[in-house]
Amino acid sequence: MLRIRFFAAIREKTGLSSLEVAAAPGVVDVESLVRHLDQTVLPGCAHTLLADNTLVAVNRSVSARATCVSDGDEIAFYPPVTGG
Repeated sequence: MLRIRFFAAIREKTGLSSLEVAAAPGVVDVESLVRHLDQTVLPGCAHTLLADNTLVAVNRSVSARATCVSDGDEIAFYPPVTGG
C-alpha cells in the first residue's frame, strides 16, 4: 500500500487528509501515481498535484515528480510554505 497525505489548501481541494492505495502496475514514480489517482479515485487531482508550485515529499524527504515510489512509501503533497 502507498499512503498518500494532503496538507493545507491541497487537503481542502481533495477533501481528504490521507488516502491509502495499492501499488498498481505502472505506478513507478510520483507522476505516474498522480496520473493513476486522477484516473481512479480522485478525478481532476492531477491539475493540482502536478502544479509547478506543489511540493511533494516521499518518505518525508522533499522529492521530484520523477522520484520512484514503491509499496510501503508515504507520499505527501503540500502547497509552498509562506511566512510573515
